[in-house]
Amino acid sequence: MARDERSPDKRNGRSTPTSRDVAARAGVAQSTVSAVMSGNRAVSAETRARVERAMRDLHYQPNAGARTLRTAKTNVIALIVHLGPSADAAESVPYIDTIIDRARQSDYEVALSTVREGPDGIARLAGRSICDAFVLMDIQPDDDRIPAAHDLGLPVVLVGRPEDPRGLDVVDFNTRRSAELLVDELAITGHRHIAVLGEPTDAHDHFQFVLDFYDAARARADLHGIDLTVVPRPSDGWDGVVACADQLLTHRDDRLGLITRAPRVTEWLVRLLYDRHLVPGEDISLAAFCTNDTALSYPRPITNVSPRPHAVSNLAMELLFDRLEGADGPPRLEMVEPRGLVRRATTALFFE
Repeated sequence: MARDERSPDKRNGRSTPTSRDVAARAGVAQSTVSAVMSGNRAVSAETRARVERAMRDLHYQPNAGARTLRTAKTNVIALIVHLGPSADAAESVPYIDTIIDRARQSDYEVALSTVREGPDGIARLAGRSICDAFVLMDIQPDDDRIPAAHDLGLPVVLVGRPEDPRGLDVVDFNTRRSAELLVDELAITGHRHIAVLGEPTDAHDHFQFVLDFYDAARARADLHGIDLTVVPRPSDGWDGVVACADQLLTHRDDRLGLITRAPRVTEWLVRLLYDRHLVPGEDISLAAFCTNDTALSYPRPITNVSPRPHAVSNLAMELLFDRLEGADGPPRLEMVEPRGLVRRATTALFFE
């Protein structure tokens, strides 16, 4: 359950209701409350009456700054995604491209912020009145941007699940099912051991979809009775892969299958196998969680489950445009499912 968003009123010691309280009482989205106050988009008479009644019941007094935050439509959507030195561009770019394309189809432009915007950055962008809505990516379980995004009074869609979305719409991909499909592939093709190349031990970011992936892989391997080890990298980059190579390839002569979770890591692992004179699909198996384009880009196409970035981004934009057009209703959590695994040249068939 979300925490109580009422803040102390220093004049009388009582809590002051927020627009979120009004939205909850009226049974509408917080962006609808904002629309009623600002008049920046049409709201049905029945919905307006419910919101105004909730405001009266709660003795809600809108903040002056919040009332004037939106005075005109900008036809701009702010997209916030971190593309720092450790980011995997091949993983992020398909989402970004799809969001930009979908926005332009609806006569919107996208203001792209690739720096690590914290709560102050979110508030700063909104305060400049340069955008009508936000899409936030790289969502961590306890993401400190969520309260700030919640308080904007603008439509916001999160791509990724926090522990508490604070009433915001969320779109995510079912990485648990993806990990299960990858483990199933190695189980049914006769593998005895699975090694999953894990995250760097010095990583500062933690994402729910990553945690789900490794947890599901372990549980699925237990179900099949197969030995599975998640091998963390001591550092990011190629050197980190080399440093854990011996552990990763411990069972190279005993029906070993490898699983990777991201495009750049898949590239490093293909390079490692080449350096060790191991042929994926013959000496060893390699199955990846990556797009079909990435899987097909290698001389030996890689067995894969796609994260379907275009489907995820299109769904996020559908939710966002619904809110921009005045859609009411409770916050939505939408999970995109994998379409299955495609067996390619890197699956070795080990049978008795």
